Amino acid sequence: MSEFPYHVAGGSFTAKPRAENLAELLHLSAAGTDQHAGTARGSRRRKLWEIPHKFHCPVVGVCFGVQELRTLMAKVMVFPRDSSDFLLHTTAVGACESRSRLADLLHKALEKRCQATIRRFAQAKTTEALLACWRSAAAQGSEIPAALWAAWTHPACDAETEQLIYGDIHMIQHQIGSCIRTDLGTLKNLKQENQQWRQQLAAAQAEIEALRCNRIRDTQGQEQRLRDLQIELAGKDACIAKLNAELGKLRDSLPDLKDRQVLARRAHDAEARASALLARVAEQQEELERQQELARHADETIRHWLASGDDTAHPPEPEDGTANLSGKCILCVGGRSGAVDAYRQIVEQRGGRFLHHDGGLEESLHRIDAALSAADLVVCQAGCISHNAYWRVKEQCKRSGKQCVFIKGAGVSSFGRVVHAACSTNFSLEGDETHESSRVSC
Repeated sequence: MSEFPYHVAGGSFTAKPRAENLAELLHLSAAGTDQHAGTARGSRRRKLWEIPHKFHCPVVGVCFGVQELRTLMAKVMVFPRDSSDFLLHTTAVGACESRSRLADLLHKALEKRCQATIRRFAQAKTTEALLACWRSAAAQGSEIPAALWAAWTHPACDAETEQLIYGDIHMIQHQIGSCIRTDLGTLKNLKQENQQWRQQLAAAQAEIEALRCNRIRDTQGQEQRLRDLQIELAGKDACIAKLNAELGKLRDSLPDLKDRQVLARRAHDAEARASALLARVAEQQEELERQQELARHADETIRHWLASGDDTAHPPEPEDGTANLSGKCILCVGGRSGAVDAYRQIVEQRGGRFLHHDGGLEESLHRIDAALSAADLVVCQAGCISHNAYWRVKEQCKRSGKQCVFIKGAGVSSFGRVVHAACSTNFSLEGDETHESSRVSC
């Protein structure tokens, strides 16, 4: 350490008297004061005690707070508790001139704290890039301590760059001092404003206290009113109890009152059920009339078909005892609903299986596809099916190669002749009963 008790930032600038501009003057002064600078430093970063001594004052003052510096110095030396901040600062600056325990401790603290900034500055490989990084950090103002340390210890930091950074940090400290003076003026104004607000707060508190007293008086009045209402309610409860006692006496004087009330409720329920039954009887009467109308229509239809001369009551017997369908499946599409059983009997008497579809009158047309797939012969009674069913049967049989016979009549005898012809010709049917029409109706 130096033999002087205090160390302040400074140093002499050795400059030639014929320097033509400020940049040359700064360059020459930096060259005269940087005793550690060489022609090439390599890639190693400098230690705290390796940078010029006049830079130690800004490093210690900017990078360490007063309380933090006091704590770090207490680890390596003993000093009175009432030591001033200036004494601690100058002592730390003097200790950084050469390697010492305190200089080593401060160096490690800076390296640990500024790791992110050091890594970012390490990407700068030239003096110009390093100076650009420093000025960007100084313009932002958020990480000036870390940027100062990373720049001055960077391998690419030459004497001229050191001096430029030193000038920047010197002016930044002046600006901070100016801001502090401005903040002090602002603080004074805030104190005056705070005093005014305190006075207004005292007045508001007095007003609130007056309101609280008024609210207490109102609350006491409401409590008195509540007590009066409770007394009044107790009197009404006593009156109700007295009336209930009198009601009980009246009920005891009429022992059959409950029975009468029960009978009245039952009579009301019975009347409601009777009304519901009458409504249901009316609905049943309407349904009966509708069914009778349908029965009359069915009788007229039966009489009409009987008058046509077609015998549906007695299906024809097999003309040839040897005619046999051998388990073949015959699908009947259409026909009269009353003759379906006769159709079935004709087919089963000849050893076949019978399927029926009404042609879309009541059954869905989608079901006819499955029946067509299972049938070996299709008998389509074209006079009693819809147009859609007619064309659907025709297209399906044509596409699948199923043999289809179209007959005009819906009688049992006509169906029997077709089945007999199928037994005789092994489903190779051609005759007068075959009929195809693109316009059919029931």
